[in-house]
Parts: sequence; C-alpha cells; structure tokens
Amino acid sequence: MDLYIIIEKMETGDQDAALMALQSFNKEKGQCFTFNMKEQEEREDSPGGSVVLVQSLRLSLQRLGELAMGFLNRELQPSCQLACLETIRILSRDKGSLGPFCTRKAVWTLSRYAGLACDADGTAPETPDPDVNVEALKCLCNVVFTSEEAREAAAHLRLVAGLADRLKQCRGREWSPTVRFFDLRLTFLLTALCVDVRAQLAHELRGVSLLSSVLDATLGLRWLGAFEVVRPDGGAGAAGLSPLSREETECAMEILKILFNITLGTSRRKVDEEDAAVYRHLAAVLRPCLMSVAHGEDRTEEFHSHTVNLLGNLPLMCLDVLLLPKVQQGSIEYLGVNMDSVNMLLQFMERRLDKGTKVKETLLPCLNLLTESARVHRETRKFLRTRILPPLRDVKNRPEVGNTLRNKLVRLMTHIDTDVKHCSAELLFVLCKESVSRFIKYTGYGNAAGLLAARGLMQGARDPGHYSEDEDSDTEEYREAKPHINPVTGRVEDNQPNPMDGMTEEQKEFEAMKLVNMFDKLSRDHVIQPMKIGPDGKMTSLATNDLQRMTEEGEQQNSESEEENA
Repeated sequence: MDLYIIIEKMETGDQDAALMALQSFNKEKGQCFTFNMKEQEEREDSPGGSVVLVQSLRLSLQRLGELAMGFLNRELQPSCQLACLETIRILSRDKGSLGPFCTRKAVWTLSRYAGLACDADGTAPETPDPDVNVEALKCLCNVVFTSEEAREAAAHLRLVAGLADRLKQCRGREWSPTVRFFDLRLTFLLTALCVDVRAQLAHELRGVSLLSSVLDATLGLRWLGAFEVVRPDGGAGAAGLSPLSREETECAMEILKILFNITLGTSRRKVDEEDAAVYRHLAAVLRPCLMSVAHGEDRTEEFHSHTVNLLGNLPLMCLDVLLLPKVQQGSIEYLGVNMDSVNMLLQFMERRLDKGTKVKETLLPCLNLLTESARVHRETRKFLRTRILPPLRDVKNRPEVGNTLRNKLVRLMTHIDTDVKHCSAELLFVLCKESVSRFIKYTGYGNAAGLLAARGLMQGARDPGHYSEDEDSDTEEYREAKPHINPVTGRVEDNQPNPMDGMTEEQKEFEAMKLVNMFDKLSRDHVIQPMKIGPDGKMTSLATNDLQRMTEEGEQQNSESEEENA
C-alpha cells in the first residue's frame, strides 16, 4: 500500500482502517532497516525532483510516526496497539525518522506500554498482551540506542527504576522470558550510554546484588555453601554439565554486560566489608559461568569472554572464592586446592592466543586477570607456573620459537601494540616472582629488556614483591647448557668465527673508530638517541658531556693499564 494512502487512512482516526493500513506497511517493511534504498530509487527515477522527493518521503515517514504515537494515546484494542508499536519499531531503525519518538512524552508513552511507567494516579496501564510489552521494549531499545534526547528522557523518567523493580521478580512467572530478555537489553543500553543511569543502578538500586540474583535465577544455581555454587545438573566441576539453553545464554550474557558496566573501576578502589561480601557473592555466581558451555563453540567463547571481562572488574581480594570449592572427582587439584576455574581461564587464554585476531580486545582482559590473581594468590601463581613456565629443558631454540604457552607469550613481548607487549611480559614476570635473573632465563634478555627498562631493573636485582622463597629447580639439561647460553637470545648459539681474527691492532682500532663515527653521525642526525642507565635503573638520554666524561675515563684507564704493563 502506498505510504500516502496509509497516512490518509490513519488521519481519518478510524481504528479499523488504521489497523489494516499499518498491518500492510508492517508486512512490506518488516525487514527494512533503512529507507536509503527507497530514496536512491526516487533519485534515479526523477533526477530533477530528487531533493523534493527525498524531503517529501522523510516528512511522510515522520508524519506516519506522529500518527502512530497519537493512536497510542487513545483507547485501542490490543491488535491495534501491536500494529502501532510494530510500525514505530520499524521507523525507529532509521535515524532520519526518529523525531516523533525521542521526546519525553513519546518515551513515557512507550514506557507505559512496556509496563515500566505509571499513569498520573500511580497505576500502571493494563497490558495483558505480552506481545505488546515486547514490541514497546523493542521500540525503546531502538530509540535509546540511537537518540541522545531519548536517553535523557529515559533518565529523567527513571526507567531504570522500573526495570529494576521488574527484574526483582526474576524467580516468578509474571513476565515471559522474551519480556525479561528485552528488559535486560534495555538496561544494558541505558547503563552503557548513560553515566548517570549507570551510577543510579549501581548505588541507589543496589544493582550488583540485584543482578547477581537475576543471574542466579537465570542459571538455576544450587548453593552448597556460603560461596560454593553449582549448576543443578552437575557438581562443582565442568564434567557432566549440559549446555545452557539459547534462552539462558542470551539472558545471562545481557546480565554479565550490565554488571560489567556498573562495576567499572571497582578493582581500583577500596571496598568496605559490606561491598566485599556482595562482590564475593557475585564471584561465586560467576564460577559456574566459567565452567558452563553454550550451544556452539562461538557462543561458548562469547559467554566466557563476558564472564572474564566482569571478573577483571572485581576487587582482587574477592576472587579467592574461585578456589574455595572442594576438590571432587574429575577436578584439577594443586596443593590441595580446586584449580578448575583457573584452568578454564588458562584454556580460554590459550584459545585467544591461537586465534591471533583482535589480540588487544580479546586477550588483554584474561592476561590482566591471570596476572593480578597470580600476584595475590600463591596457589594460583604456582599452578600457572607449572603450566606456563615448567622446568626449562629446551635450550637450543629461542624462547619465542615453539608452540608451548611460554613460547606464545614470549612472542607477544615484542608485539607492535604496547599494551599487549606489556601485559604478556608482566604475566611472565609475576610467574618468575619478579626475579630479573629468572625472567631473563625464561625469556631472553632481548625480549625482557622492555619490561626491565620500564621498571628500572636494567641493572638486575629484584623488584619488591610478596613471594615465598622456594627454589627454582633447574633440569639436568639446563645445568649442562647454562655456561653456553647466550643471555640475549636465551639459547645456546652455534660458535661463530671471530671477525677480527687475523687483524693487526691498528686495523682493529681503525674499524672501531669507523664504527664510532657511524654512531656519531646517526646520533647527530637524530636517527638514534644514545642512552645510559640512570641511578634509578631506568634508561635516560646520554648527553654530550656524558660522552666526553666517558671518553676521558676510558683514556685514563688505558694510560693506567699501559703504565702497569710497563
């Protein structure tokens, strides 16, 4: 049906005529996500009047949106409510047609049909049809995602409070699973795009506790103790757990994303005893998320990714609950501690390493989480070290060559991205208990130099840390090869001929001065910058007077040596 005919039927105000017209529009445009193609066709059909036609189409779409919103402010039968909301959902996909839906009044109207806003007398509108709720929520998601004006209106109307009230009913059956999913999707968009709403949910509405309960209910968890929780179809380990349903996975991921938004910055601030208990409870709920799988490898990977991102936001002191479950048959045990969750994090990291795409976005959260956990929890560090830095046997290949976890992480230490390079080096450094000599042993001085320079450890020594004094046991292969290992490359190098063999002292001096002059030219042309190690152990620029002093000291040492020989 032609758009102008639809508008004419809507303008009559007759509900039945409007219903037929809107149903025709919705059927035709149900899969349309932008009206640019229609505009392009009109430009090609009538080049001379293209601008007028485009403007006319845009105004017509906005007029249709205004009429649909106007109908929603009347008493309508559910089928007409649904048709109006479907039309608004289709129109709200296109930025150019958003105008009628972004005002405070429009957002309030849509919220009423979503069951989130009250009438003037404080009563919620009667919306027995869940399809009407869902369509209204979809409309709100579209306008909140695209329009800043709509987000401001949603914040003013305190939609997040209505959403929170409904999420508290997570264990009841008053609302359909689809309504719950779009409640969560709208909450995610509001917390992602509105800083004030994020703070309101986190603090005023106690969002962490609320959403922890919603996640608990979504997964149907069973509590065995204060911080030990399992899926209903399995024990504390991953074995025997059936995959999460599509509905459970989708809702759980929305909850994880909302929790990520409202816990940003938590790991960097001190928390009191009450907040610590809340975060420890959340960490206990997240453990089954790590141990669960969804339908399909990609979905499982996405689910675990959201879980890892959220774990990285929690205070480190609260992550010990990941190690609390009792060791059961099939669990991975180390030093009497259940390491199933740490092992899952390790496997997740290795899968991301092997994929090698979008390394910064996909790998850094897991690297940081493992690093900080290893720094704080002795058992975690020792377990990770057995998996990543086992006793060294291969001394013939460079540390970055090979397919072990150590090799893969050392390769990242020279990655083009500074954050990736730093995080991979930091994890290995912590696993070496921040011992410079041990770090160089496993990575080679060439790979280690970046982190050592940044920490002021180029002269060796050990960075202060809280680590036990266990011995670093060397293998027989390493002890035999140790005198022949090149510390820069971290491997035993083949004997190379001395390029100065057969040269006279004069020739050697000539070549040395030639090299000095080349470095001097590169320095004066600002191609390279000579550096030295300062008193704090960090690299600093080498000034001209430093070079002169070093030259004088060298000449003095040479003269003293000649006098001794004489």
